[in-house]
Amino acid sequence: IAAIGTARAAARARVWARRRPVGGAVGDQVIIDLDATLVTAHSDKQGATPTFKYGYGFHPMLAFVDHGDAGSGEALAGLLRPGCAGSNNAADHITVLDAALAQLPEHERPNVVVRTDTGGGVKDFLHHITDLNLQYTVGFYGMPPIVEALSKVPRQAWRAALDGDGAPRKGAQVAELTRYLPTTLRGWPPGMRVIARRERPHPGAQLRLTDDNGWRITCFATNTRGWSIPDLEVRHRQRARAEDRIRNLKDTGLTNLPFHRFAQNQIWLQIAMLAADLLVWTQVLAFAGQPARRWEPKRLRLRILAVAGRIVRSGRRRFLRLPRGWPWSDLIETGWHALQTT
Repeated sequence: IAAIGTARAAARARVWARRRPVGGAVGDQVIIDLDATLVTAHSDKQGATPTFKYGYGFHPMLAFVDHGDAGSGEALAGLLRPGCAGSNNAADHITVLDAALAQLPEHERPNVVVRTDTGGGVKDFLHHITDLNLQYTVGFYGMPPIVEALSKVPRQAWRAALDGDGAPRKGAQVAELTRYLPTTLRGWPPGMRVIARRERPHPGAQLRLTDDNGWRITCFATNTRGWSIPDLEVRHRQRARAEDRIRNLKDTGLTNLPFHRFAQNQIWLQIAMLAADLLVWTQVLAFAGQPARRWEPKRLRLRILAVAGRIVRSGRRRFLRLPRGWPWSDLIETGWHALQTT
């Protein structure tokens, strides 16, 4: 596993040196998403246990780097865990984050923003991120002190929330709760801010016990300064992209863990992440600025990988020969030439 990780990190550094896949320039933020998923086991295997969703299998913790609006994302690290593993285990979050940081080019690591759901909103994990001098944006439970703080926020403190395009979202508002939190809320890292979003539930939506006066409340914690509250909330809500990365990883091998022994399945997880990375790196280098840069594995297989081709040499040059009439021949040839010149 260590050897595979070393090889992946070296290959990633070469790809990033040729074309930085995340949005912005060198020195801009690099967002790492941590999330867990369930992998069903249909037979008895080492480490397979009942899950919190009443299934049976494994509960791996995964880390991805988000490429932003320009593309997809890369699988950085994965920790295979029994199905009964908790979602808010600080030690597992720390292990996966440290492995993910080791996968990034060294000069990119100081710019990392760690993004998780409420599973990462635990004190030990946030202290670890703070000790690394990194930023975070993590989901925060609606505990009683949060409910108490909500009652103290003045009406004029609520601002319009934004949608993904930066336009005001009707019926949704955000506000910072930090100054209204009770002093009994102790043990959290210094500099932590708590921000709440409230929105009227959609017609027919199931109401929750945590709803406040008819508002659906969600909270997150961050230590980022210099951003507006609505922009911070949009950045946190884009954590949903991690679900796309998990779906892609399952398309490259994580749908099932085929072996009986836990150690063998640990290696399988690493191979699945390597397969996902190879596809993404191909998109980064070959299809920059094109719709194919954002295609998921199933579409890539259908349009790019499923066609037979032949490389021929003539006059000290190499040419790619594809079947006539293949609808995406021009795209494949464009990607081929881009790989030759990158």
